[in-house]
Amino acid sequence: MVVIAFFELEPWEKELVKRALSKHKLLFFDEHLTEKHLIKLKNTEVIGIFIYSVIDEKILKKLPKLKLITTMSTGFDHIDLSACKKRNITVCNVPAYGVNTVAEHTFALLLALTRNIVKSVERTRKGNFDLTGLRGIDLKEKTLGVIGTGKIGKWVIKIAKGFDMNVIATDPAPDKLCAEEMNFEYVSLNTLLKKSDIITLHAPYTKKNHHLLDSKNMKLIKKGTILLNTARGGLIETKAILEGLQSGKLCSVGLDVLEEECAVKEEKQLLSKIFQKTCDVETVLQEHMLLQHENVLITPHNAFNSEEALKRIIDTTIENIKMFLKKSIINSVYG
Repeated sequence: MVVIAFFELEPWEKELVKRALSKHKLLFFDEHLTEKHLIKLKNTEVIGIFIYSVIDEKILKKLPKLKLITTMSTGFDHIDLSACKKRNITVCNVPAYGVNTVAEHTFALLLALTRNIVKSVERTRKGNFDLTGLRGIDLKEKTLGVIGTGKIGKWVIKIAKGFDMNVIATDPAPDKLCAEEMNFEYVSLNTLLKKSDIITLHAPYTKKNHHLLDSKNMKLIKKGTILLNTARGGLIETKAILEGLQSGKLCSVGLDVLEEECAVKEEKQLLSKIFQKTCDVETVLQEHMLLQHENVLITPHNAFNSEEALKRIIDTTIENIKMFLKKSIINSVYG
């Protein structure tokens, strides 16, 4: 019997876990992992977490029996991999739960922008059926620039082809066979920025990719470009988005992620030392300006949130644990 702890699970997820791992001792915590939980985790060998549970050196020191961390997400930058390797702790993720889900949300944002869906709904709810200012644009024959052609990026391209769009892409490891089969072209990032009518990001967030789009290269894009980001907020410099909107380089923006995902609930928070350490105040204020901009649509990191995707997350997490216990590791983030 193995001691397994789960954080941030919904009731229906707990039931699936209980059925699948009934032979083991299971601990459930509704909130994310913090130091206050550590006293209850001394004998824990496996933990299942989500992105808000940060696993660092300080946490690991107090989990002496930990052998496996399985994160219920694709991203794993909330886990100190170097510290885990030193302790011979396996780290697994869920690499493909939201492939079609995130791609579909990307096009939901795009269509909402190109067809003025939000403005149309808000107007008609007030009984106003005037079409002034609601004229949209077609996606057919527009050039879509896809930054990152992993599984989600490729699914976006698949959908784009259904709209009869032209597609160009950039990726440090281009899949030339896929490009030939799906009829798209790989180009440099600068070329993509210059030629695209719509730019969408599907790259992982790494130190190298921090501010992949910034104030400097944003100047390369065509006037009237649409920008979409359903990947990670840190890929785009928030200041650059505002500058693009102000200059007209960007006509509209659809975001499911923000660079500094930290909400200001009370103005007094801005004076707190804790807040200042955990949040980039300048970026938060810039993002507040984005929230108020009429040509920007922001959803609350919700692209992954479909019933099917969530079921895939918990199913994969359970399988990660089962296979680890059988000494046959799958979905290791170490490669």
